[in-house]
Amino acid sequence: QVQLVESGGGLVQAGGSLRLSCVASGSIFSMNTMSWHRQAPGKQRELVAFISGGGTTNYADSVKGRFTISRDNAKSTVYLQMNSLKPEDTAVYYCKLSRAVGTTWGQGTQVTVSS
Repeated sequence: QVQLVESGGGLVQAGGSLRLSCVASGSIFSMNTMSWHRQAPGKQRELVAFISGGGTTNYADSVKGRFTISRDNAKSTVYLQMNSLKPEDTAVYYCKLSRAVGTTWGQGTQVTVSS
C-alpha cells in the first residue's frame, strides 16, 4: 500500500518562502503524476501544481511565477518551493499520487502566512 507523508509547513510572514516535501513509499513513484493541492478554511480543495512522470509541470494561475514543483525519483519525493508567499496562500497543503488504479492522498501540512 502506497503512503504519502508531507512535511515542511509552518508559519511564515508575507513575502517569505517555504519548501514542502512529500515522500512516497513504494517503487511506483517515478512513473506517476504527483500533484499538490490546498484547502483553505471554508473553501474547496484546489489544485496548486502537478508534475507528470516525464517532468511536465502545470500551475494554478494564482501561484504561477511564485511556486515551483519538482521531483526526485531516486528519493521518491516531490517538492513544492513556495516563494513570495501571500496571506491568501494560507491553507492545508496535500500531495496526491495519481495512478491508473486510483489516487492516494497525504495527510496534509499546514501553511500559514501572516500579513
